[in-house]
Amino acid sequence: MDAVRVALLREVLAGTEWLGATRRFAGVLRGSVVSHGGGLLLVGTPEYEPWHLAAHLVDEAAWSGTPELAPTLVRHDARPTDPAHLSVGPGRLAAARRGETLLVVSPDRPGAPLLEHVHDARRAGATVLSLGPGEGELAAMAHESLAVPEGTDLDLDTVQHLVSVAAGEDAVPTPRGRRRFRDRLSRLADQLTSPPPARW
Repeated sequence: MDAVRVALLREVLAGTEWLGATRRFAGVLRGSVVSHGGGLLLVGTPEYEPWHLAAHLVDEAAWSGTPELAPTLVRHDARPTDPAHLSVGPGRLAAARRGETLLVVSPDRPGAPLLEHVHDARRAGATVLSLGPGEGELAAMAHESLAVPEGTDLDLDTVQHLVSVAAGEDAVPTPRGRRRFRDRLSRLADQLTSPPPARW
């Protein structure tokens, strides 16, 4: 989803609970990684890996000047022969410590092995955030949770886009006298999507 579509989606969602909820969750995410500075671990389930969220958070980290937002993607089937950024396995969750933030993204209730890893990370002092079902052990274990219940107008992928954009957007105050990259990008998107001027 590109910046233009996210902007349009935000317009559609203006005045609903979703925009505020995603911004609040993004604020907790940003606040946790920036204040602790210990790193962000991102994990899904064996059936669902949050690739797109990882990529968008890397982009937002670069655009906002907040390197702490760039996550380490933890993969359930990682192999030592994979490229470095794809070779981090579940053992990394067992090594999570105080100051680190663990973001768990799951379309369904995760299985027992993942829940055990999350429980161990929380017990070791990591901040646990969850994005997915609003009920169950994961939501109860998380310090902060954003529920995406089934049957709503928004799916998990769309909510991830809103969260990643909000996490980078509010990372730094807009400097006086200079426009941020996101502001320039938004202006360019408006120009590209507006109808061409009439020619007489």
